[in-house]
Amino acid sequence: LAAAAIGLMAIASPAAAQKVRFATEGAFAPYNYTEPSGKLAGFEIELYQDLCGRAKLECTIEAQAFDGIIPALNAGKFDAIIAGMSITPKREEAVMFSIPYANIGQIFMTMKSGPIGELGETGTVYSLTTDEAGAKAAIEKLKPKLKGKVIGVQTSTIAAAFMKQYLDGIVEVREYKTTEQHDLDLYAGRVDAVFASLGYLTTAQKKANNPDILITGPRFQGGLLGRGTGIAFRKDANYLKAKFDVALEAAKADGTIKKLSEKHFGFDVTPK
Repeated sequence: LAAAAIGLMAIASPAAAQKVRFATEGAFAPYNYTEPSGKLAGFEIELYQDLCGRAKLECTIEAQAFDGIIPALNAGKFDAIIAGMSITPKREEAVMFSIPYANIGQIFMTMKSGPIGELGETGTVYSLTTDEAGAKAAIEKLKPKLKGKVIGVQTSTIAAAFMKQYLDGIVEVREYKTTEQHDLDLYAGRVDAVFASLGYLTTAQKKANNPDILITGPRFQGGLLGRGTGIAFRKDANYLKAKFDVALEAAKADGTIKKLSEKHFGFDVTPK
């Protein structure tokens, strides 16, 4: 009986006997990025360190290309993903998520001197979950301004899914391996706009230090864009999910997530 009990404990708490291996992209500032020295940094890197400490788990983290990050997790290369990943119904078919630790939304970035310019309603937030009709009406208002334009998105992301769902046949979508690549094509005039997380685009705008760059239009959340950003686990990793959910609740309650997000984004991204 004693031997059986020990065996059951090992099954229930696999992370207690091994390091928890995290994956991140390392190219999605300020969520996560790679410094010139090769060191990973950013909001999620500091958050992951805090959470592992709270959960009393020994953790490691390494960079992985975003388009292959979920297959790598399910193949056993990693135990968890913290990479600006939105919690969407489609992704939940493949992985299990923690409670969300951020909720920002997606928006357009253009050049003031470009063919699109201002899109209007900047700062207005539309939810595809709680106000789908309002969100769809806002998209319809954008269509005449976006018709025939080239929009850059990162491949395998909710931004790409949004374009396919709501603007298919209206815009030409150009997919990129990283968000940094579509930014460079925007600045060079090879795309007319990009569509990505407001948190990421705010940082990209500051980094480029170009007064011609414009974040514009409504911000969209919910629906296929997900219910926020969370840590992804394999579907059998209930122990890890439980540990990190508790740690995330504590980090939200004591203001750690607020403090880290204000440091890296300039505003609070804590889910309300």
